[in-house]
Amino acid sequence: MQTLSGTDEIKEIENGGITTPLGFFAAGTHAGLRYSKKDLGIIYSDVSANSAAVYTVNHFQAPPLQVTQQSIEVEGKLQAIVVNSACANACTGERGYQDALKMRSLTAEKFNLKDHLVAVASTGVIGEFLPMEKIQSGIEQISVGQTIKHTEDFQTAILTTDTVMKSCCFSAEINGKKVTIGGAAKGSGMIHPNMATMLAFLTTDAAIPQPYLYSALKEVTDVTFNQITVDGDTSTNDMVIVMANGKAGNDLLTPEHPEWKVFKQLLKLCCEGLAKQVAKDGEGATKLIDVIVEGAATNEEARIVAKQVVGSNLVKTAVFGADANWGRIIGAIGQCPVSLNPQMVDIAIGSIQILKNSEPQLFSNEKATEYLKNDVINIFINLNNGVGKGQAWGCDLSYDYVKINANYRT
Repeated sequence: MQTLSGTDEIKEIENGGITTPLGFFAAGTHAGLRYSKKDLGIIYSDVSANSAAVYTVNHFQAPPLQVTQQSIEVEGKLQAIVVNSACANACTGERGYQDALKMRSLTAEKFNLKDHLVAVASTGVIGEFLPMEKIQSGIEQISVGQTIKHTEDFQTAILTTDTVMKSCCFSAEINGKKVTIGGAAKGSGMIHPNMATMLAFLTTDAAIPQPYLYSALKEVTDVTFNQITVDGDTSTNDMVIVMANGKAGNDLLTPEHPEWKVFKQLLKLCCEGLAKQVAKDGEGATKLIDVIVEGAATNEEARIVAKQVVGSNLVKTAVFGADANWGRIIGAIGQCPVSLNPQMVDIAIGSIQILKNSEPQLFSNEKATEYLKNDVINIFINLNNGVGKGQAWGCDLSYDYVKINANYRT
């Protein structure tokens, strides 16, 4: 466990995850949707939890998301989430919708819950039907627990083209009670959230009313998950879900609570940690790109510029090739629907000043190339047009991205 710089009351819990908050269990199993890897996972709370979610804005929203929305709308609570990989159950019509309902009812039956206390998520190939006999068998055989293995089994079961598991966990003292939030996510390609196949699951033992949980999630998502991009494509299945079961025993958290900001920071740190892991694990990626924008007219305009730059294929390929071609950065900035003075822009790659007041600066190409060989690349932009700040994360674009997606179904 380590204390975060600048947030002394918040601690990062190493090896923590979705089962670290009180009352949460998880599991993952091989149901046979994939050849040998785990492909079905469940998160379970031993009491019903106030819950909220944000969803993809893709017009072809997959049936699992529709079913999850229906579940949460009943009373704003969930007690279990069932997730499968290998098949997105998207663009599958009425049969796909009924299959998602069946996944929900099978999970509810297993834990003796009402159907609406179960959320459903799927990820994988679009346009294929779920093998429901295998899904049913997997749900029946799965056994949840709270060990690191149970957590990692879940994290593994939700992956598709991901190369690593993605998780994080933070805690803070609120009202003298230890409040913890844990998260797990998957996502590697088709990532351009606007709420890839990106799924994120957050658990917390905080006591917080559902409306405030939703508003906090929506606000935090806008500056974390919605600020990453791998390939500019928004999936049919993107979803972020948070469950808060209240077992920490703190006073109810509302915006009027003196430690509301602490909880918001907990949530932001967890979402940002997962978002950056997704961006870093982009299909075929070799580097994480972190773009920080200052001096914009508003925070929203700063975020627009940051995401435009990190999403530019020309910027991404330049980073992959360790080429300090700053013209690609300025070109991306110039496309943005924001207010700026073209004579006042500053750009730096790492500590190397490239542009000052929109005028080229002398710099060593050799040093810039050496810097661009690092695993994490920071690009700093100052528009000198206000006090707005924003940040976005992405990855480079490599030869392997094409190979992976050219053979995705084979």
